[in-house]
Amino acid sequence: MKFEIPEPMKLEHDELHADLVKATQVGGRTGDAAKAVAKVLHHHFVKEEAYALPPLGLLAPLAAGRFEPEMGAVLELTDRLEAELPQMLAEHAQIVVALQLLIAAATSENRPDVVRFAEQLLLHAKSEEEVAYPAALLVGREVRARLAVRRAA
Repeated sequence: MKFEIPEPMKLEHDELHADLVKATQVGGRTGDAAKAVAKVLHHHFVKEEAYALPPLGLLAPLAAGRFEPEMGAVLELTDRLEAELPQMLAEHAQIVVALQLLIAAATSENRPDVVRFAEQLLLHAKSEEEVAYPAALLVGREVRARLAVRRAA
């Protein structure tokens, strides 16, 4: 069974990536700071899209009471997220530092568009920490519980 990142989240990631590419092309200290963000962010985004966000595609079916045993395949993703969560959060801390430097550079070079982007990315990271990652872990726990009930029946 393939698990899809919810479309709004995937589109948000794509938009943030496109905005970061634009920021790396503005030159000056702002462009250099944006390149530093891109360096710490790229591998992190790849990991999120590989195993942290796809479990969220099961939120709506599970909330609606739908369950299929094939959903158990999501446990590989959620177990990996749980194991790697401390590293993911450490990467967020590195991203936050890089974004703060980007904000400082963009502010000093009068680039409000880049400041706005960096602030959006800061909020995105906070949303992942407080909503997306915990929700993905809950998906895993719910699927595990439903599989246990089926096995016991």
